[in-house]
Amino acid sequence: MNQPTDKLFFLGAVLCYGISVVYSVLLWRKGFRRDDWVNYGIFAAGFVFLTVSLGMRGFSLSRCPIHNLYEAIAFIAWTIVAAYLVIGLSCRFRFLGAFASPVIFAIGVLALMPGLDPPTEEHVFNLKWLSLHVALNLLAYAAFGLSAVAGSMYLSADHDLRRNKKRALRSLMPPVQRLEKTIVRMMVAGFGFWTAGLAVVPLLARQDPDLNLASDPKTIWTAVVWLGYLAMLIIHWKFTPGGRRFAISAIAGFAFIMLTFWGVNLLSAVHNP
Repeated sequence: MNQPTDKLFFLGAVLCYGISVVYSVLLWRKGFRRDDWVNYGIFAAGFVFLTVSLGMRGFSLSRCPIHNLYEAIAFIAWTIVAAYLVIGLSCRFRFLGAFASPVIFAIGVLALMPGLDPPTEEHVFNLKWLSLHVALNLLAYAAFGLSAVAGSMYLSADHDLRRNKKRALRSLMPPVQRLEKTIVRMMVAGFGFWTAGLAVVPLLARQDPDLNLASDPKTIWTAVVWLGYLAMLIIHWKFTPGGRRFAISAIAGFAFIMLTFWGVNLLSAVHNP
């Protein structure tokens, strides 16, 4: 496997998103008053590096590169960026990149931490159910991440409306109502992917009866995340608090996932044998 080369491309992607963070600070200071393609282009360049990195690794391993912490984190970043590049074609949502870049950069730096990418065999047995389970979970992480980014945009737009109405009127960002709908849609998509990923677990258990999933820390953590997002959606639909609290909950939910993801995998005997 050509690990050093694919890591160089991944490092190139992380550098792109580091540049995007610096440029995003300028956009924040200007109040998002100009339809700017520069940050979008930086994201696109980073996406190319990410795609080449994951593609090289996938072809060298003859499998989808999502089976250790480094690969999982890299795939989460790739999925978030891919979704942004599609959403960002709309000028109203192009500034999503200014809020996503710190998240992507932090995820990239986390993936480069030592010990997350242990050596593995180049050719492995058929892992179709495991690959499906992992891919669905990673798509859920990406959707939850986008809901958090939209939540950050909501808080920024809401702050401008409360404190600086002239700046809010000049801003090209979407109105808070549309941002709230985006938060809900991304959260629902993430919850759907998460639920589908959980539905694959019985098939995995059937393949390997020796798996002790009931008491595994990752199983408990997964259930906590599922219940947490279910509670957020039910509260939003039944009690309609919306607004700042809902945006903050979207950010807090994804922050919890990212802050505990590494640790719970290391504690899991099933996910980190």
